[in-house]
Amino acid sequence: MEKMITIGLDLAKSVFQVHGIAGDGTVVVRRALRRSPVLDFFRGIEPCCVGIEACASSHYWANAIGQLGHTVKMMSPSYVKAYVKRNKTDAADAEAICEAVSRPTMRFVPVKTPDEQAACMVLKTRELFVRQRSQTANAIR
Repeated sequence: MEKMITIGLDLAKSVFQVHGIAGDGTVVVRRALRRSPVLDFFRGIEPCCVGIEACASSHYWANAIGQLGHTVKMMSPSYVKAYVKRNKTDAADAEAICEAVSRPTMRFVPVKTPDEQAACMVLKTRELFVRQRSQTANAIR
C-alpha cells in the first residue's frame, strides 16, 4: 500500500468514512469504518495529516488520533462545504475534508484538551440554568 499523506475523516454516529490520498494525489483508501476499529486503523498506518470537521465529538477523536502520532487538523464545516463536489454523502464529505485540509489558506479550529472540554461543559450548563431560571421568573410574572 502506498504511503498516505492526507486523510479526510468524516465523523458520524456509528459509521465513519475515511478518504486517504498519496503524495501524487491518487486515492489510496476510501472506506467506511465502524466506531470500534477506527483507532486500530490509525494505529496501523504511518503518521500523516488527518482532517476532521469540527463538531461535538471531534475533539475526543482529534486527541485520540493525535496520541497515535498523527497531525490532526479540525475545520469548520462551513469551510469544508465548498469542497463537496457532488451529492452530500458521508463519502463525499470525507473526500471534501481531505481536499480542504491540504489547502494552504485554510483556517483551523484548535483542538481542546479534555480539561478544556470539561470547563466548557461547566460554563454551558451554568448558562442553561441561568436561562431556565429567567424564563421561569418571566412566566410567573
